[in-house]
Amino acid sequence: MDEKDERSALRRRRMAVVATLLAALALVGIACWHGLPELYAWLSDVSAVRALVAEHPVLSRLALGAVNALQIMCAFLPGEPVELACGYAFGFWEGTLVCLVASAVASAAIFLAVRRWGWSLVGLFFDRSHLERFGWLHNARRLELVMLVVFLIPGTPKDFLTYFAGLTEVRFWPVLAITTLGRIPSIVTSTVAASAFGAGNYGMAVGAVVVAVALAAAGGLLYKRFEGMVRG
Repeated sequence: MDEKDERSALRRRRMAVVATLLAALALVGIACWHGLPELYAWLSDVSAVRALVAEHPVLSRLALGAVNALQIMCAFLPGEPVELACGYAFGFWEGTLVCLVASAVASAAIFLAVRRWGWSLVGLFFDRSHLERFGWLHNARRLELVMLVVFLIPGTPKDFLTYFAGLTEVRFWPVLAITTLGRIPSIVTSTVAASAFGAGNYGMAVGAVVVAVALAAAGGLLYKRFEGMVRG
């Protein structure tokens, strides 16, 4: 198979993956549509949510953890809604822990899968242009340290970098630690906001959201500067 045929086959597989995900989301939306008023009323009552969590302590955590891991694997999906849900349902400490465990599981699965299937897997989610954008990671001296800095900066494309790490020569355990612990700042702002909202501390919730937005904006600018320095 020549390069043109390979790109065409990869494009078809990518379209199939996207179509499958969209169809699944549509089915979930249709299934939930008629029950939305009741669902909204239930979600608005934090005591009812946490009563259900207390009734199913293991299943509830496994379910939200699995959703969080799936979101990381589908890198184009935003992670904040799931992090907010964990903070709302389990409180700050447990919500943060669930998110970190889910991140570790998803990051390990992604890294090992990319090491096994390489670009044939990464290409299902990203174009070559994305790989070229982060091509500087292959040539950075202390790549693991560079990745840690990038992950600690809010507003950076963490899920994309988790995939690209598997295409490099970095080691598994440092990457797992970086891709897990490096998410703490963004996870904490989400779980603090949701936990405070659930406790009725709306001032703290709003403050956490403002801090999160400010960190994301500042992080985006800092990341562009940092990327330019490393490229140079």
